[in-house]
Amino acid sequence: MGLILQYRHGQTPLDDDERDGLLVKGVDTKEQLDELEQHNIEEAIRWVMFRRKAFTEQEVLTSEFIRLLHRKMFGNVWAWAGDFRKTNKNLGVDKYEIPMALRNLLDDGQFWISQHTFPPDELALRFKHRIVSIHCFANGNGRHSRLIADIIAEKILSVPVFSWGARSAADDESHRKAYLTAIRAADKGDYQPLIEFARN
Repeated sequence: MGLILQYRHGQTPLDDDERDGLLVKGVDTKEQLDELEQHNIEEAIRWVMFRRKAFTEQEVLTSEFIRLLHRKMFGNVWAWAGDFRKTNKNLGVDKYEIPMALRNLLDDGQFWISQHTFPPDELALRFKHRIVSIHCFANGNGRHSRLIADIIAEKILSVPVFSWGARSAADDESHRKAYLTAIRAADKGDYQPLIEFARN
């Protein structure tokens, strides 16, 4: 039986070529895929937490690190992990604009940090919001953006990682709804709901 992917609201559908990039055979359900991806993400989090070398702004705010982190998070599951997407999606910039849009964001992030443009939480979450709106990868952009925000917060700005609404989550559906509402507010330039969600 082939891979059956059922997407929740807000997840990016994969095209046939991207589905062919699945490295693990015998995955038939979205639940099995979620479990594989979550295990890989937990390995990436351990890498972030226990890496001997300290993270620096000069290392993190690079295209190479952005791609490496995605590969660490999904490289045991997807052959295309860490590669910029090669197809257009219903959100994000055009596939050909990804490198330049990301370069602009990385430059902005370096400026924000050097000039203390925003409070730490807002800075990390502005970066998270911008990178997910670029939609660099075929999938996993939301999870990737949350981990990069945590790295910026803890390793560069010296504030605690975010809880991402875990303290108030009654169930997955209401949690996701609250997250998407906060993202929509950020789309309009209001970052306070996203800050409250991320710190709740």
